[in-house]
Amino acid sequence: PNNTYHSYIERSYGTKVVTASIHINVGISDPEILMRACRLVRMEAPLYLALSASSPFLDGKTTGYHSTRWGMFPKTPSDVPLFESHRHFIQWNEEQLAAGTMFNIRHLWTSVRPNGNRRPYDLNRLELRICDLMVDPIALLAVMALLEARLIQLIHDPSLDPLEISTIPANNRSADLIALTDANEIAAAESSLDAQLRHWEDGRLILARDWIEELYQEVWPVAKKHGFSCFLSPIKKILREGNTASQWLQLHSVGVDPRQVMIQAIQSMAEQESLLEDQLCQSLVA
Repeated sequence: PNNTYHSYIERSYGTKVVTASIHINVGISDPEILMRACRLVRMEAPLYLALSASSPFLDGKTTGYHSTRWGMFPKTPSDVPLFESHRHFIQWNEEQLAAGTMFNIRHLWTSVRPNGNRRPYDLNRLELRICDLMVDPIALLAVMALLEARLIQLIHDPSLDPLEISTIPANNRSADLIALTDANEIAAAESSLDAQLRHWEDGRLILARDWIEELYQEVWPVAKKHGFSCFLSPIKKILREGNTASQWLQLHSVGVDPRQVMIQAIQSMAEQESLLEDQLCQSLVA
């Protein structure tokens, strides 16, 4: 009750931010590599939303979104650039705080952000914030593996920086890339894996599921080299069988009401957790 930030959020946003999600943090200690990583992941964040979308219902009804959460979430501030350097990130944060567009340093709500013990000065990790709640730990590990493999690839090949290799005209590239990925986020929130997106490399149209498949093939050797390709492989199952939102909407399309869909999902989650608990405990005992 005495937290001024929480009181501000309640007054300003009401229940719009009362959502369930998964934030994935990956440690990156070098601030300039971290900024480069944030630029790349910002461009590809809609893919992680497409994989994780799980909020197609609100008040017992469909909403027209696969991720109602991200569709209604008040991203703040409304205009967040691609940070060109750590200095740029520091300067921009100081400007927002001075202008009042951010209540405090935590009030940066975007698909991905640099994080650390004393933002914006002391940074040590990338935080991917766009994903809906994923209750299947196997699917969650797959999404985490995809992100980690992509970041390892970038660390070894800095030329993957969108500001460097995108063929979008250089004179307005940064702003155009932001407009492109913002539109992609909206499309992914609406249609997830079947969303038609524009690729940051050259602006070409591509379905989210096809882009994810391309990315999967590109980073598979990285994951295999580093010994975690087994965690990456369930991405193929999500592409084949659909994410949580698409599975729930499929049930709804054949007459199952949203409340019953949720009841079935809760039962399935409990069964899966029990099964995993038994398997993990057996392996530990063995």
